[in-house]
Amino acid sequence: MELLQYADALARDKSIEKEVVLSAIEESIQKAGRSKYGHDHDIRAHIDRRTGVVELKRYREVMANPELIENDQAQITVEQAHRIKPDAAPGEFLVDSLPPLDFGRIAAQTAKQVIVQKIREAERHRQFLEYKDRVGEIISGIVKRVEYGNVTVDMGKAEALMRRDESLPREHYKVNDRVRAYIYDVREEVRGPQIFISRTHPQFMAKLFAQEVPEIYDGIITIKAVARDPGSRAKIAVSSRDSSIDPVGACVGMRGSRVQAVVGELGGEKIDIVPWSDNLAAFIVSALAPATVAKVVLDEEKKRIDVVVPEEQLSLAIGRRGQNVRLAAMLTGWDIDILTEAEESERRAEEFRTRSGLFLEALDVDEVIAHLLVAEGFRTVEEVAETSIRELGQIQGFDEDVATELQNRARSWLDAKKQELADKQTELGIADDLATLEGVRPEWVVKLGESGIKTRDDLADLAADELVEILGADSIETTAANEVILKARAHWFAQEDSAE
Repeated sequence: MELLQYADALARDKSIEKEVVLSAIEESIQKAGRSKYGHDHDIRAHIDRRTGVVELKRYREVMANPELIENDQAQITVEQAHRIKPDAAPGEFLVDSLPPLDFGRIAAQTAKQVIVQKIREAERHRQFLEYKDRVGEIISGIVKRVEYGNVTVDMGKAEALMRRDESLPREHYKVNDRVRAYIYDVREEVRGPQIFISRTHPQFMAKLFAQEVPEIYDGIITIKAVARDPGSRAKIAVSSRDSSIDPVGACVGMRGSRVQAVVGELGGEKIDIVPWSDNLAAFIVSALAPATVAKVVLDEEKKRIDVVVPEEQLSLAIGRRGQNVRLAAMLTGWDIDILTEAEESERRAEEFRTRSGLFLEALDVDEVIAHLLVAEGFRTVEEVAETSIRELGQIQGFDEDVATELQNRARSWLDAKKQELADKQTELGIADDLATLEGVRPEWVVKLGESGIKTRDDLADLAADELVEILGADSIETTAANEVILKARAHWFAQEDSAE
């Protein structure tokens, strides 16, 4: 009974199951038994959960085939088993009771080590289960150690690690300092659960606002996006479900009390609170505050935005070391280019000249018609070839005959280009599996062939940055390059699956 009382007290003290403690004690007795009788013996210990009586027994398995016996001490033949138990059957275990162990100093020490190890493992597993569901919470703890800028924080029942790059730049911690941080990851590792905390994570700011602003906690105001330059500046986008509540005003608070509480916790980090909008252009304008925006041009295909600002607003829009535009890009998830009105005008004029030149050459038309096509939004010869005759005929100054002629010329030019590319592919010795690969444009195939990439496998061996370098950053972005390379590698995975 004393053994059961000891197990119960230990389980309560370590906040683990009593069964875990008893299993650890059983394993330690088994280990001591094997040390005494021989490690080849299958010795098992059992503690009666009601009386606390310890039973130590030896198990021997009856083997039907003598040739399969690997351990003479734990396995016996049917003939040997029949001498002990006449009705013994193959697969059955013969169980012999052993006398209670008299623990010596070494056996007791071994047993203690086993128990301590098992209880420590159970304690670590309990900590992992407790904290794995707390990812995304703010915790408070005491600094226990500081090693090379990495801070170990005592949270009471467990320890957490805050790496040097997860603390704010101007913060320096000493032992026994109190710190608040955000749990962003919990991993179960060999040395125990590793709890990682951060004060630079964007969601740390979001959780601080949720603590300070009741409307966020209640779900009336939603934090849509957060962008941070830790310790310096941040932007946070908020929206309200209730039209009568101003989300920005609620987050700022009376005389700035709410936002100042967050700023104080973040060591003076400046915070811009931006109203969220489903209208991307309006949201971009708000995100670039305090700069004034004159015009926004969206390129949805490349997920890029050109923002035009007055000359005197350029430095304000970009911010110190590009901070303002960088945070706005992080907040919106789009690439942002800042242009002055003069630069934007020059760029548009250059684009107009380039497109007009393309139509002049490909369609063999005069400048007036080329300018009309560009003004109507046509960018490529393909668009002219694919647009209906009726739609082309609606352009001012065009009729059905002009539209038909333009379309015929566009298609003839495209056919000639296609034949030229096909001839070039043949000349370069490019394999069909590369030329017909989904997502690879015909003009890319020639560039690839000129760079020595002539088969699908050659393309599959490339890295994304190599493909971008070959085709040019204007032709393909890194994300699209990765997608093309993955398509080129798809047959490798298919072959592996077939082999398996």
